[in-house]
Amino acid sequence: MNEITTIRPSSPKDWETDQEVRWCPGCGDYAILKAVQRTMPEIGGAPENTVFISGIGCSSRFPYYMETYGFHTIHGRAPAVATGVKLANPELDVWIVTGDGDGLSIGGNHTMHLLRRNLDCQILLFNNEIYGLTKGQYSPTSREGTRSPSTPFGSVDHPAKPCAFALGSGARFIARGIDVHKNLPSVLKAAHAHRGAAFVEIFQNCIVYNDDVFAPFTQKANAGNQLWLTDGEPMLFAGGTKGIALDVQALTLKVVDVVDGDASGILVHNVRNRALAHLLVEMPFGPFPMALGVIYDDPASTFEAAVMAQNAAASEGKPADLQKLVSKGQTWMVEKEPHAL
Repeated sequence: MNEITTIRPSSPKDWETDQEVRWCPGCGDYAILKAVQRTMPEIGGAPENTVFISGIGCSSRFPYYMETYGFHTIHGRAPAVATGVKLANPELDVWIVTGDGDGLSIGGNHTMHLLRRNLDCQILLFNNEIYGLTKGQYSPTSREGTRSPSTPFGSVDHPAKPCAFALGSGARFIARGIDVHKNLPSVLKAAHAHRGAAFVEIFQNCIVYNDDVFAPFTQKANAGNQLWLTDGEPMLFAGGTKGIALDVQALTLKVVDVVDGDASGILVHNVRNRALAHLLVEMPFGPFPMALGVIYDDPASTFEAAVMAQNAAASEGKPADLQKLVSKGQTWMVEKEPHAL
């Protein structure tokens, strides 16, 4: 009689490798790694069915530290490799780990096409607004005026906004998180639950080259500048004393005071409203809080599902015949020549 082996649930320890984790002391990547390792058992993940794929940069060391399959690819090409992995085996749970430099500069084109195709995977973009691995040059997300080895007089570039870029590329899931925030695992779970390309921007502190650049909304004293969004709930922040409302005349958002807990005029978040998502990711920080959590979630058919269905339809009723395939078209036979006399 065959015995049924019970597969025990994994624990965070099951997702840790024996490799020494090597980031600068105090780097936000440590917190993100721990958040991911805590999240994987809670989503029912299996290490043998999971792949982490990265490009180049500090964030891209991630696959070494996850006890899963993994690829540390070349600069900006993680989306291309991830597409190949998913098409080869759609059952695999594919995660892409990239940074603002890797994913939005040399890899911007690849990121765009993965998003518009809607490959079923999770893209974690660590945004520290700087090139950390190559010693602090300005990146596509660096703010105007950023002084760095490559912009000693201050950057004059207008920075890219990762979530706006993703929405413009056709992404169906957009979220934001903070490296050390307790809500990051919830954001990761929501991304994993989405069927299709899930884009998550994670604000990550580079303690060496861009320390505390996000402090105005990440530090505990400034938590009132965080707008954590929940589908179906009013957009309240600053302990519920302020909220986001719609200026009907200008068709823009505005910050309003909430008096005596009356949230009747406050916008209610709708994760399927794409126009609202655009407004939220374009809110200028300072006059507005930083929108965090799941901003947009509206699933659509995936790229690999369409490819598999097309292949199945094309091959229906056609038996596999490798010899017939390689012999198709013009062929010839090379015969052994007789020995010369």
